[in-house]
Amino acid sequence: MTRIKICGLKTLADVAAVNKYLPEYVGFVFAPTKRFVTDEQALAMKQSLNKDIRAVGVFVNEPIAHVISLCSRGIIDVAQLHGDESEEYIRELKKETDTTVIKAVKVQSGEQVAERMSQEANYMLFDTYKKGTLGGTGERFSLDILAEGLRQGIARGKAVKPYFLAGGLSPANIKEILEQRTDGMPACYGVDVSTGVETDGVKDEAKIKDFINLVRGV
Repeated sequence: MTRIKICGLKTLADVAAVNKYLPEYVGFVFAPTKRFVTDEQALAMKQSLNKDIRAVGVFVNEPIAHVISLCSRGIIDVAQLHGDESEEYIRELKKETDTTVIKAVKVQSGEQVAERMSQEANYMLFDTYKKGTLGGTGERFSLDILAEGLRQGIARGKAVKPYFLAGGLSPANIKEILEQRTDGMPACYGVDVSTGVETDGVKDEAKIKDFINLVRGV
């Protein structure tokens, strides 16, 4: 079964929407983007979140003490790292919190994907690269490039961790993407959507419902 992450929640209304349809994960963004939330906002959302949904904190080069604090306070269950965090950073985070870690890579080339494949993280996440942006582009990347990167990583002796696909996913394309078979690439563990389930920058309950139903129907 493909797991689902609805990222970029900002309000209790967003939480109410996901509680109806129960994705496996939701994301709270602590990086400086339009979806940024404070610790207090995230805490309020976590307290209202269905207990079966895991809260993911999204970070970019965040001081590790802050990430540890959020994990220790139970505000997040998973840390998703989008910056230049090293393998040592991930080891330290897991040692101090025993938390699950997702390492994100913005796909540019096969060589770059192979180089950035973390062996310390529990999961990888592959997203669209766009110069000058931290995420939420609403644009797709080539799965052929990802497949080539995974093959190169395996050739270097790296293990392919279970991974999430992100970047430009929506109810309009998710079924086709999940049914696509790219030679040499294992099926994704999960999918991560934000822009694709929004209308005018606000989470849209109908789109969330459609997206989740489509993924679960594949």
